[in-house]
This record gives sequence, C-alpha cells and structure tokens, in this order.
Amino acid sequence: CINRVELRGVVGTARLSETGSGRIVRFSLATNYVYKSSDGTPVIETTWHNCLAFEGKQIGGIDRIMKGTAVHLTGRIRCYRFVDINDVERTGNEIVANTLDVL
Repeated sequence: CINRVELRGVVGTARLSETGSGRIVRFSLATNYVYKSSDGTPVIETTWHNCLAFEGKQIGGIDRIMKGTAVHLTGRIRCYRFVDINDVERTGNEIVANTLDVL
C-alpha cells in the first residue's frame, strides 16, 4: 500500500505544543490549483490542509512555522474520529509530515 502526500503551500494558522516526547506543531496549509474556465479566465482553487509535524531528525525548525510561512512537506494522510460539541461523531483528515522544509 502507498500513502504518500507532497505539498507546497503557505501556512495559515500554527500552534506549537510541548509533549513528554518532544515538540509538535499543528498548522493549516493552503495550496492553490490554477486552471482556466470555459471562457478562458483563470480560476484559482485554494485547498486547506490540516497538518501535523513532530520535531525530529528530518523535521527541524518548527518554531519558524507561523502564519504566512511557505513550506514544502512530504507525509501521509491520517483519518481520525472525534466527537464535536453537539455530541455528534465526526471524521477528519490530517497530513502527518515525514519531512518539512521552510522555504
């Protein structure tokens, strides 16, 4: 099986946390896809991704990740379940980074 994602985009929000095993950053990442509509006008489609990076050998400098920072990452998609404030079970997706470069 293959579960691999490669993204290059701009950070929206970022939250740095400390855990017993190290530092973690959770951030949103905007990527753009540009195409032309049927009448020839350019259209920019922005997709927001929820991302997670654990500081380690291939991921350093997570304290430099903040709003507006351009990053390039490779990683995998992880699906998770949670209960919202209305006690409804929901699912979500996030990208868990294996490598992360601040551009």
